[in-house]
Amino acid sequence: MMHVLITGGAGFIGYFLAQRLLADGVQVTSVDDLTPYYDVELKQARLDQLEGKPGFTFQLLDLADREATADFFAGSSFDVVVNLAAQPGVRYSIENPASYIDSNLVGFANVLEGCRHSKVGHLVYASSSSVYGMNTKVPFSTTDDVDYPVSLYAASKKANELIAHSYSHLYGFPVTGLRFFTVYGPMGRPDMAYFSFTKAILEGKPIQVFNRGEMQRDFTYIDDIVEGIVRLLDKPPEEKKAPGSNATARYALYNIGNNQPETLGDFISAIEKACGKEAVKEMLPMQPGDVPVTYADVDDLIAAVDFKPQTSLQDGINRFVEWYRDYYGQ
Repeated sequence: MMHVLITGGAGFIGYFLAQRLLADGVQVTSVDDLTPYYDVELKQARLDQLEGKPGFTFQLLDLADREATADFFAGSSFDVVVNLAAQPGVRYSIENPASYIDSNLVGFANVLEGCRHSKVGHLVYASSSSVYGMNTKVPFSTTDDVDYPVSLYAASKKANELIAHSYSHLYGFPVTGLRFFTVYGPMGRPDMAYFSFTKAILEGKPIQVFNRGEMQRDFTYIDDIVEGIVRLLDKPPEEKKAPGSNATARYALYNIGNNQPETLGDFISAIEKACGKEAVKEMLPMQPGDVPVTYADVDDLIAAVDFKPQTSLQDGINRFVEWYRDYYGQ
C-alpha cells in the first residue's frame, strides 16, 4: 500500500486530497500546525471528517521547527510527500512578511531535508500562479521568465522552485512542482474572494470589487486540482537537463489551471446566480500585489497525464454556495 504524507493536511487542498487518496486505498499521514490565519474551526471540521477513517493518521507539527520536523521524518517512511503547507495570501504578505519566511522558506527547506534523509521516493509540492507576476505574455507557460514577483508570497513560491531544483540536482531525488491557479470550492479558504463575496451577498452587505471587476483569473475547481495531483503522484520525473543549461535534475514543473480565464465581474455574476441575489458593489482600484490576469498553459500537464481541468465556473460556484448555505445554516 502506498504511504503518502500530506503537509498542510487540515488545509483546503490537503483535506480534499486526503479524502481522495483514502477512497483509493492509500495510507495517508497528515500534518498541520493549525495556524489561526483563518478560522481554525473550519480546519478542525475538515479533520473531523478524516479522523477515524482506515489508513488516516494526523499529527500536529510546525514544519518551521527544524528539530521537530527532522524527528518526525526520522521516525516515518513515506513513498510520496505532497507539500501543501504554506502561509497563503498575497495581501497578507504585505502586512506580515515574517510568517512567509518562516512557513514558506524555512518550513519548505525542512521538508526537503526530511525527504533527503529519509529517502522519499517523490516530492510533490505546491507553487502558485502568483509567480508569473505581471507577465504580459498569455497563457502563462512554465518556461516563461518569472524573475519579477510583485508580492512576497510570489517570491517565496519562486524561491521554493529554485531550492527544490537544487535539492534534486544535488541529491538525486525526484521533485515535481505544481503552479496552482486560483483554487476554489466547498470548504475553501475564508480569505478568498468567492468566500467573502458569498457571505456578503447572502447577508445583503456590499462587496469590494478591485480594479472595477476587470481582473481576469483562471479559476480552478478543487476536484480538478486533486485529480491533477493524484495523476502525478506515481510519475516521478526522469533526469533531464534544465533549458539552456547542463545542470541535470529529476525535476518537473506543471501548471494546473482551468485554461479559461474569467473576469472578476463574470465571477461575481456566477455567485449572484447561485445565491439568487444581486450584489451591492463597491468599486475600488487595483490593490498592491494583485496581478491583472492569470491564464494557465496546461499543454505539459495534458502530455504528462492526459488531463485538463474542465469544471465550469458556474457548476463549481453552485457547489460551493450549496455547501456554504448548509455549513453556515443560511
